[in-house]
Amino acid sequence: MPLVGRQGRLTFRLLAVVLVGQAIVLVFFALVARGFAVAEGRDAEATRLLWLGLGLAALSVVGAGLMRSPVGVTVGWVVQALTWASAVLVHSMVAVALIFSALWVFLFVKGRQADALVARHAAEAAAGDAAPGSGAPGH
Repeated sequence: MPLVGRQGRLTFRLLAVVLVGQAIVLVFFALVARGFAVAEGRDAEATRLLWLGLGLAALSVVGAGLMRSPVGVTVGWVVQALTWASAVLVHSMVAVALIFSALWVFLFVKGRQADALVARHAAEAAAGDAAPGSGAPGH
């Protein structure tokens, strides 16, 4: 799986959906992490956890928006890595990281397969149109 470069039409759409979904979960998780820290009397850490979570969610949205560009997939990989790294601060982020990393990799593989299949069908259709005698009857 490439770390940089343009992706096929279906691949970049699938990966963008993963990042947008991840952003939504990260916003809620930032709020929950802040709430737990406040409940435990760690007000300074609560604010830091909130801003880190919101920043990661924003980066995820930016990555989704950049998915058509060559750096979009790189930003997506960075979001996955930072989600795993956030588990150091909030241990239950392991579950979020596991789910979204698995979705990221699965849809990356399946999207590339689908793009290859679409390209193959388009090439076969173009070859069929260019073949002699393939015109419509009556022409």
